[in-house]
Amino acid sequence: MSEIHHANGHEQAQHAVRYGARSLPFYWTQLDTAATPRPRKAVIHVHPNGEVEVQTPSGTSLAEAKRALLKRARWVVEHLDAIHERQRHVLPRDYVSGETLFYLGRHYVLKCVPSEEERHVKLLRGQIRVTGADLARERVRSELRAWYRQRANDVFQRRLNHVAERLRWLQERPEWRLLEMKTQWGSCSPGGSILLNPHLVKAPTECIDYVILHELCHLEEHNHSQRFYDLLGYAMPRWEAVKHRLDGMSELLLNE
Repeated sequence: MSEIHHANGHEQAQHAVRYGARSLPFYWTQLDTAATPRPRKAVIHVHPNGEVEVQTPSGTSLAEAKRALLKRARWVVEHLDAIHERQRHVLPRDYVSGETLFYLGRHYVLKCVPSEEERHVKLLRGQIRVTGADLARERVRSELRAWYRQRANDVFQRRLNHVAERLRWLQERPEWRLLEMKTQWGSCSPGGSILLNPHLVKAPTECIDYVILHELCHLEEHNHSQRFYDLLGYAMPRWEAVKHRLDGMSELLLNE
């Protein structure tokens, strides 16, 4: 029986190919190319959590998707091994004073401050301070999640307004909202609604800009066609280096 994966509201069955002695599980997505008449090739994604996604034009078969993955299997394996190596050094959080937290790409020290009168989270002199009467692990975690979401709402709106100026074809600011995702930093629906992962607020500003620009370019070109990458390259010429930087810290930023 195939495993079912939910991505952006759609169910996907998990498939696999053999690469030497190794099995490479992957999810397969067929993209609607009706609005993009030019021929498209398969696109392979290795998501931050190690999931592999193969995107092919509509009308292609599962066998074609598997062949496309096998052509790039060595590249995929290298990325999967790099993710596994980084994950070995990422320990689950205990949410106690002294742990390292991230915000806008900078390191901060978690400080839990007991108080019967106050309850808040503040950024202060290199620390993220959680103050309250209940400083149990789950309470501190919940307070931090709420704080990050509040910050993400403010930061993402400012960055969207800033980077949107680079896109001359963008007539108006799109609707967007926060959604925690395990495999993506952002997504764009066919209807033009943008979703952004609140954990992204832990990343450097240029990484936030890259993700927002990526999704804004999808408003003009929904598929990962050459035209899409031309638009992205126009908006952020160094996007590949920025994406590489974000990929390299994904395990730390998503760690809870």
